[in-house]
Amino acid sequence: MATTARRQRPARPLVTLLVLVAALFGGLLAGTTWSDASMTPDLALDLEGGTQVILTPVTDDETRVTEDTIRQSIEIIRQRVDASGVAEAEISAQGGSNIVVGLPGTPTAQTLALVRESAQMLFRPVIVSAGPEPYEPPSEEGGDEQLDAVPGGQEPDGEAEGAQPDATAEDQAPVAEGDQDAVDPDGQEPGDAPEPADPSDFAWLTDEVLEEFNARDCTAEANLRGGAEIVGEVDEPVVACEASGAAKYVLGPVEVMGADIDNAQSGLRVGSTGVVTNEWVVNISFDSDGSRTFRQVTERLIELEAPRNQFAMVLDGLVISAPQVNTVITDGNAEISGGFTQESAGTLARQLNFGALPLTFVVQSEQQISATLGSEQLQKGIVAGLIGLLAVGVWSLAQYRALGLVTISSLAMAGLLAYGTITLLSWVQGYRLSLAGVAGLIVAIGITTDSFIVYFERIRDELRDGRSLAAAVDLAWARARRTILISDVVSIIAAVVLYMLAVGGVRGFAFTLGLTTIIDLVVVFAFTHPVLKLLSRRRFFAQGHRWSGLDPSLLREGSPRYAGRGRVVSPARTGSPDRTGSPDRTGSPDRTMTEGKMR
Repeated sequence: MATTARRQRPARPLVTLLVLVAALFGGLLAGTTWSDASMTPDLALDLEGGTQVILTPVTDDETRVTEDTIRQSIEIIRQRVDASGVAEAEISAQGGSNIVVGLPGTPTAQTLALVRESAQMLFRPVIVSAGPEPYEPPSEEGGDEQLDAVPGGQEPDGEAEGAQPDATAEDQAPVAEGDQDAVDPDGQEPGDAPEPADPSDFAWLTDEVLEEFNARDCTAEANLRGGAEIVGEVDEPVVACEASGAAKYVLGPVEVMGADIDNAQSGLRVGSTGVVTNEWVVNISFDSDGSRTFRQVTERLIELEAPRNQFAMVLDGLVISAPQVNTVITDGNAEISGGFTQESAGTLARQLNFGALPLTFVVQSEQQISATLGSEQLQKGIVAGLIGLLAVGVWSLAQYRALGLVTISSLAMAGLLAYGTITLLSWVQGYRLSLAGVAGLIVAIGITTDSFIVYFERIRDELRDGRSLAAAVDLAWARARRTILISDVVSIIAAVVLYMLAVGGVRGFAFTLGLTTIIDLVVVFAFTHPVLKLLSRRRFFAQGHRWSGLDPSLLREGSPRYAGRGRVVSPARTGSPDRTGSPDRTGSPDRTMTEGKMR
């Protein structure tokens, strides 16, 4: 009963498809009115131009600049750019050491920052924190100038299992006045401190470190740019600004490297009872080596007072987060919490994931570049696609006559869906159409047309066997859809494999090829087949009009046809099947082929 009902209502999938198309373009129109959407897809670097950044490695050991480290750096930069939502970026090596990053269109400041941030991600313990302004201690009358700082003068930037986002300037405690001298737990002056016992020891606060700390102005733009020159040695303390300029720190030697991070991701916090809360957090996990080191660090920090119970995450010499430890983390899985928004949590997760470059880079040059192919080549690509469509349309009309109109309308529907989908992806995902992507769209014309040909020829085969058009459409569909599915699945698998293994423009080709193959399946199932079901009820097609494409003369009615297994049959006249839809048993008798002779 259900099958019969579906056969009698072929308009349902057509209506569903039309609603889908209306929703697709309606969403785009709404986006152009109330958001930054456009009714045309964004173009890639080869068609629109963009920004080119050239990065040069900075290292004292030239042997570290190898093909392998450059390749690793390119992959991490690519991950950063992809995570920011920019598609079709071109990232390649130049001269064996430099890295050239081409970003299409007008990239955001955040995307450019992800490219420029080139230092390794480092984890250092906090020793001293204070407000961002420089501080000049008063001179004592008749004595030498004293350098003062207050350990613990900064409120902690997070909580035990996690961290708050960067504190605001109002949250920062000012550096103490001259009568408050910094001392270690043993009461010794910083300048006279003994050898440090651990990376959190006050003994790291030498006169030189305190002088730099008091003089550092973290409200100055020049001190918030980051760079290799301010990263410091891994086994020495450093003075670092908070990335937003809200605080400054004295940090101990590096204890955990960014390369020890296994994964970091943002999301809503899940409570101990399994209930999802409305609080955004960042979950970070370390590899086996990092987990062991991180456990030892948290065992020490949990026993210390603020701010020495904070663990700073330093990227390119700037502190991006300084969470306070409130529990010993034994399994290498930590949760950073405290006032995050969805955007800030996502940014921190991306920085943690993709911050650890094997080399430190500086920006050699940054400039706007023009399109390498430009609008002329895009126009030629579009013209080539239109010529292909025209050729397919003419061939379909010549081969299938009125039935060829189904091919043309199906291709038009597929093109409409492909255009709308690519434009929508440009808006919501940052996808950009390259010339290689245009080539994928042109190739898809042949894939889509092939599906229609398979179906139409199956229908003709059933008609040659003497079935009515209505029966032929159903029986042909049952056989053709399996062939269509297998063919399209193979194309999708090929596109997915190509996309995963390739880079640059080849990925653009693979993406559009896979997308249009999926659209082909949607169109064949929700448009072509229902349309043929409706046409089979029309006398023009059902009676085999000479212009219908189902004319008996086109089907070679009355001529013998090889039926397999050494049998040749003469099909019955069109329109004379028995009630079961089988060939007329009163037709010409079977003739058997033996030893090349017919008798």
